[in-house]
Amino acid sequence: MRSIALLVMATALSLAGTGSASVSSGLRGVVMRGPVTPVCVVGQPCDEPAANLKLIFVRDRIVAGRVRTDGQGRYRVTLRPGRYSVRIPGKVLIGRGITPATVRVVRGRFVRVDFFVDTGIR
Repeated sequence: MRSIALLVMATALSLAGTGSASVSSGLRGVVMRGPVTPVCVVGQPCDEPAANLKLIFVRDRIVAGRVRTDGQGRYRVTLRPGRYSVRIPGKVLIGRGITPATVRVVRGRFVRVDFFVDTGIR
């Protein structure tokens, strides 16, 4: 009887571990912006990390995720698998905007996607 009770407990514990584990997916990377000067000079960077920039990820016209970059322009956002458009809220962009403008999230992975924001300085 004792061995049956131990077997039941071991089975219950193993099933509890698999049911609570969830595999997450999303995006991670760096956002750069530029040009940051009207004239790019050899030996000086023409772009810089987009610090403290908010990104919005939209799928089927619904906001699915928001994230703000850190001081080095890095971000990480958890999203369900699928295609998303990427937006910068409240910004009127003079340049070409953000590229890429659409991204694809793969199930069970954090895919690296680096973005570039065109400042329009020419």
